[in-house]
Order: sequence, then structure tokens, then C-alpha cells
Amino acid sequence: METKEVLLHLRRKYHLTQEEMAERLMVTRQAVSRWENGETLPNIDTLKLISTEFDISINTLLGSPRQLFCQCCGMPLTEDAQISREENGRFNEDYCRWCYQEGVFVYDSIDKLIDFCQPMMAEHYPQMSETELRELIKGYLSELSYWKRKQKEEE
Repeated sequence: METKEVLLHLRRKYHLTQEEMAERLMVTRQAVSRWENGETLPNIDTLKLISTEFDISINTLLGSPRQLFCQCCGMPLTEDAQISREENGRFNEDYCRWCYQEGVFVYDSIDKLIDFCQPMMAEHYPQMSETELRELIKGYLSELSYWKRKQKEEE
């Protein structure tokens, strides 16, 4: 969906008129109308406010222009419900809700994450030994920004 469609859908989902949505977002009714017609886009601050007010990620608001992946486990983030949140409740589009919870990382070592992932992946790769599979997972995870940063911190 394009941004204009997402905004129209949100307004209808919450049973708001353009005037009511404008009041909630501290803009004019004409601004809401222009967004819904695709003439303009909300500015960055307004996108943040919409995200907070309507519990929707900015990536979704912008029509999901980029595919999000958790930078800890590599899982595709295809729905807002999968995206992590900061302590203040805001979305953190870099991580899934299982790896990063309320501002805290669940996995402090790559081996703990591999311990969790390896048994599930073994079902899909029965031809690989446990050691081979662990190395495959480690190679993939090592390319993600969270583990790159952790490795730099350890050096």
C-alpha cells in the first residue's frame, strides 16, 4: 500500500473524520486531505506522531518501501506485531520483538542464539551435521549489524 492508502485506512479504522484526525495530529483538515489524495506526505515529525498515535511503524506508514530484517536473528519483519519496541513503546525497526524487548537485548552471545536456532533449522537441513549447521548459522548471523557491533566491542 502507498502512504496515502495507509493513512486513509488508519483514519477509517479508527472511525475518524478528516477533521478529527487533523485535530489528533495537530494539523489542518486540508493537510489530511492532501495526504490521502497523494498530493503531499506528512513531515518526519508528523510521521513519528502518527506512528505513536496509531501504533504503526514508520516503515508501514511509508508503504513498506524496504524489507525489514531483524539485525540480531535475521528474521524478516513482515508485520508491525513482529517489530521490537523501545522502553517508551516506540518501534525499533532494527530488531524483532523476540530479540529486543523493551530496550533490552535477549541474546548477549551469538552461541546462545545459535543454540536456540539450530534445532529448528536441523529439520530443514537433515543432511548437515550439527557442527556444519552451527557454522552455517554463525556465518549468516555474523553479517548482521548487531553481531558485527558486538564483535567490535569484544576486540
